[in-house]
Amino acid sequence: MSALLLTPLDYTAAGYWQDFLAERPIAGGIVYETELRDCVLDESLASLQRIDTLLTQIRRDMIKAGQWHEETLLIDERYRNFMVFLAFYAGQVLAQRWQHTPHWYGQFELRKRYPNVSLTSDDFYQHMAVVYREDTEHSTSHNGSNSAFFALEPIGLRLFGHIDRPFEAVQGGQVASGLYQAVSLRLPGVSEPSVIKAAIPDIIQNVGTHKTAEPYLDTVPELPQNSNQVLVGPSDKIETSSTPVNNPSSTTDYQPSPDLSSAETPSVDTASSTLMSSKLASVSKTPPTPEMFTQLLIELNEIEVVQSADNMAYQQACRVLDQFEEHIAKQNKSRAQVSFSQNHLKAKKQALLKLQEAADAGNTAAMLRLAMYELLGEGLAVDKSAGTATGAEWVKQAASKDDSRAQRFLSKIYYQGIGVTQDIENGQYWLTQAAKHGHAEAADLVAHWQQTQELMSTQKREQHSIKRYQILLGAVAVIAMLILILL
Repeated sequence: MSALLLTPLDYTAAGYWQDFLAERPIAGGIVYETELRDCVLDESLASLQRIDTLLTQIRRDMIKAGQWHEETLLIDERYRNFMVFLAFYAGQVLAQRWQHTPHWYGQFELRKRYPNVSLTSDDFYQHMAVVYREDTEHSTSHNGSNSAFFALEPIGLRLFGHIDRPFEAVQGGQVASGLYQAVSLRLPGVSEPSVIKAAIPDIIQNVGTHKTAEPYLDTVPELPQNSNQVLVGPSDKIETSSTPVNNPSSTTDYQPSPDLSSAETPSVDTASSTLMSSKLASVSKTPPTPEMFTQLLIELNEIEVVQSADNMAYQQACRVLDQFEEHIAKQNKSRAQVSFSQNHLKAKKQALLKLQEAADAGNTAAMLRLAMYELLGEGLAVDKSAGTATGAEWVKQAASKDDSRAQRFLSKIYYQGIGVTQDIENGQYWLTQAAKHGHAEAADLVAHWQQTQELMSTQKREQHSIKRYQILLGAVAVIAMLILILL
């Protein structure tokens, strides 16, 4: 592939980074510069996790201060520069992993190079994309280049995404929940959301070998028998806890997927390749965990609610379950397709029993986390129907204890009819209750809703006044005509 010519955005990206390193002011200004420096931008994947944490903190602070208005902030050049800088940085980290020079395209260049990519001219998050590796695919593929990364999308989702503001990726499907996840999905050896053609040979090569037949399934560290260690995030790390966790895990690898482990020497023709591609493509369009549950996990970590019950059992369970969630988040497949060994599943069940213990004692955070697994069909209930009903009841019980997180989540499941009969009025009621008990996002949504209601009421009053005025004018006209006739 011939060397790519530098674009205006390439010079801008280099200038931003050089100015940041030299502690010079970036043209136009940038918000949260001090906080960015505290993130230690050392071009590592861990730094992207720190940035995601900062973005979540910024989101929470904006909501509390009543400044969480996406359109208003995007007009402010300092906020736009902040997001663009983070996009440049994420592209740089990703390209470094591919040992490639990042090459940035604006919308004008993107339309020329990838004419089949549907770009919206007024969408800030589609404003630019980085090419982070050599791409031998034709640029006219249905979803554009496999190596094009729209880095502004996960930043926007992290700052402004919620159930009423979904983000859809320009290349199809939903947006990753943060820069760390978005970049991790595109690392060498990992199945990317758009790299379907390259994924098929990887699967075939792993069938019948001594390795797992799931090439995208990392090995979560095992818990040795009678160990006093617990699984904690981030993945691939083990920390010692003073509280033992009984886990009989003794294997060192995941069990192969049933549909692949039984295969010997596969013969893949064009038709089967196309079928496999379409199946992989359909899976890749959605993140492993629905956004409403991802948001719930964030709130459980970030919104503190005083618990009357002992919190130790809940914390013990979370140490194990967080490890599973971090592993699942890295996968380019639905949760149901992520395989675990029987020993890992036993460890997860033990953690769920710990959650139930804490929930039975009155811990609302445990109720919500247990509800999440039941609603996802991964809980302790024997079947999906019973699990959905049980999950909804746990949410209701937590909401009745004035837990604002539970009240906001209950409003979501009423709005969507998940585990309960869809009921918009009940959804509005619990949204209002969440706002009343200090849930900042709910308060912001209620405020917007009330403003809309006031505008509608004002419009109706004005329309009513106009009608009355028209009737009055008609009456005056009739009286005038009668007077003229009488005279």
